[in-house]
Amino acid sequence: MLLPSTSVPSDRLRPVRPLASLLTALAAAVVGGFASVPEAFAQGSPDYELPPIEYSTTEASNRITRLTAQLNASRPPINEGRFLRWLLQETGVPVESQVLVFSKTSLQRDLITPRQPRSLYFNDDLYLGWVPGGLMEVTVTDPKLGMVFYALDSRDTEAPLRFQRDGDCLSCHGGSMTRNWPGLMIRSVYPDGRGEPITSAGSTLVTHDTPIEQRWGGWYVTGKHGDTRHLGNVTARDGGRDAILDREAGANLTSLEKFFPTGNYLRPDSDIVALMVLEHQVLMHNRLCEGALRVRKWSHYQRQLQKEMGEPIADHPVGTALRVLTHETDRILEALLFADEIQLPDSGIQGAGDFEKAFAKNRRPDGAGRSLKDFDLRTRLFRFRCSYMIYSEAFESLPADLKHNVLRQLDGILTAENPPTKFAHLPAAERGAIRDILLATLPAYPR
Repeated sequence: MLLPSTSVPSDRLRPVRPLASLLTALAAAVVGGFASVPEAFAQGSPDYELPPIEYSTTEASNRITRLTAQLNASRPPINEGRFLRWLLQETGVPVESQVLVFSKTSLQRDLITPRQPRSLYFNDDLYLGWVPGGLMEVTVTDPKLGMVFYALDSRDTEAPLRFQRDGDCLSCHGGSMTRNWPGLMIRSVYPDGRGEPITSAGSTLVTHDTPIEQRWGGWYVTGKHGDTRHLGNVTARDGGRDAILDREAGANLTSLEKFFPTGNYLRPDSDIVALMVLEHQVLMHNRLCEGALRVRKWSHYQRQLQKEMGEPIADHPVGTALRVLTHETDRILEALLFADEIQLPDSGIQGAGDFEKAFAKNRRPDGAGRSLKDFDLRTRLFRFRCSYMIYSEAFESLPADLKHNVLRQLDGILTAENPPTKFAHLPAAERGAIRDILLATLPAYPR
């Protein structure tokens, strides 16, 4: 295999081996879901900076790049708080999605404290973060690049808006915590009184399989959750190898006024339902974007190998490329169908209700009025356990082979008399309802 950007001498690739043998050798590099480029080709760069991705040098084309000219044309000269509300409206992100994090675990850590948390807002394709007095941080899905990170300085009300791609984000959002691909993370930490994580106590990357007891350290949480206790709303003190905090003091709160001036924010709450939806959505975005980039990468390597060997260029994945396609299909399906999702507390969870209404505005109902955005909130998050992210831009822009494979296997699971063990949590009636909804609302779904 010889990539156009490498400086590897051709004699390093001799003696020539059959294509199948070379693909088998590359397959040995795929370990535990991570594909490591052989050292001769990697040259110390992360996979996403190598062909065909070339993340940092490839021009982005996404919702933010399309909106920039329009935003500048209609931008009102207003202060940052009112500007935030305007920007959310222009990008289609509901104010009701607001959640608040007070741990110093982001780019603008110096501005974040328990008295001044960072606010996060999201819709199905875009995330926006803001802390008073700081930059606005925007993350959006891009068909070629996966997750793309921008910083926006809106404090000068006369200057043109410039969404600048922020390479500093990749120090965390492109490293080991995101499996070495550009991605997002929701962390639960043990914050001290300043919001500084107590590193000796550890942290948790939160997804929909994380127990409530391990969630929301360093976050504000409003809403009811019964007898179960989480880590939110409180700070901790260092107890040596452990952190000491009062979980009871942060439980079942409906007001945050005692913690910080809530009037400085667009809403006074950090809704428990919005938090749990965000955690699932981040998992889905990471699986979709990583899967897309890895499949593109190994399909490119396959074509390069075939070209070097003088073989016909296959129009379908083989060897390592096929193994990666299969692996990423499995990972996407596990997240899509809520494999290993936790059971909610006995009394369920209850938010203010505003987020649930805003979230459902773009629901896609079938003829019976059912949708993938219908909440359960008693024993699980959603009534029908197939992610609404199947309608997202990230899913739509999956490589054709990967999307076809996901949908084909999804239909096999939904119609199976005995589905695979990891999907046994879905009873036949629920699988049938999910399939009916998809047939009615997803044009790409196989019929």
